[in-house]
Amino acid sequence: MDHHVTVGLDGSPESGAAARWAAREAELRDAELHLVHAEEWAVPVGVPEAAANVRRRWSEALVREAADALQRVHPDLAITTHSIDGPPAASLATAAATADLLVLGSRGLGTLTGFVLGSVGMAVVHSTERPVVLVRSREDGSPHPTGEHARRDVVVGVDVSRPCDAVLAFAFEEASRRACRLRVLHVWSPRQLVGYGAAYDPRVHAQIDENMTADVDDVLRPWRDRFPSVDVTARTSMGHTAQKLLDSGTEAGLVVVGRRVRRSPFGAHIGSTTHAVIHHATSPVAVIAHD
Repeated sequence: MDHHVTVGLDGSPESGAAARWAAREAELRDAELHLVHAEEWAVPVGVPEAAANVRRRWSEALVREAADALQRVHPDLAITTHSIDGPPAASLATAAATADLLVLGSRGLGTLTGFVLGSVGMAVVHSTERPVVLVRSREDGSPHPTGEHARRDVVVGVDVSRPCDAVLAFAFEEASRRACRLRVLHVWSPRQLVGYGAAYDPRVHAQIDENMTADVDDVLRPWRDRFPSVDVTARTSMGHTAQKLLDSGTEAGLVVVGRRVRRSPFGAHIGSTTHAVIHHATSPVAVIAHD
């Protein structure tokens, strides 16, 4: 089988939720599921070698038990397990180098609206050019939001001045695969528009919104032609892009955002909008690397 979905496991409830989400995604893609746990088993000088053996056996048991649990729910799904001795972030990125996508868990901040993507997860997002899906979990360990995996909308933001084919392709393909609605959002700010005065004028606002809608339709036209079965709704809105995406994606099955690939070690690797969505969206988030 050529296609596979890779999920990183670390023994946490969040990674367990990610594995369950990934299993359903693998079935949708008719793909294998690869369960991967990576850590460095080497022990410092003076520490018994037995300590490394204990960690190695725990790692192997972790992926094996996860595979057994998933196989009971998905008996026809092909599942492989991989226990890797090496730096977690680099090892996960390498393991997912040929994957359709890499799935990781993200921990909630209790009663606060926000999520924690650990240092390993953030390093993986920075270092891989494969799509990465970050899955939230509820306190009971179930993927967030609950509900049927393939029935909730896919949400994607589009910048009409710089539309990204990689992000739109992933969003349309996911909506087509799930047979669900794709909601496309374009957010504009008055500061971006020359001649838009400080005072609110509803007539000017309406005209700008109409023009933006036409621009969005132009961007989406070739994608609608390519995916005629996808139910697409497009909306334009004035405001803050990250907040509008977060609001639109509250009950979504998947929110799709982009990450520009930076070849230089200097500068931010994730833009402010994607960073905000990663840390505050309650739905699974797909981060798509692009040039």
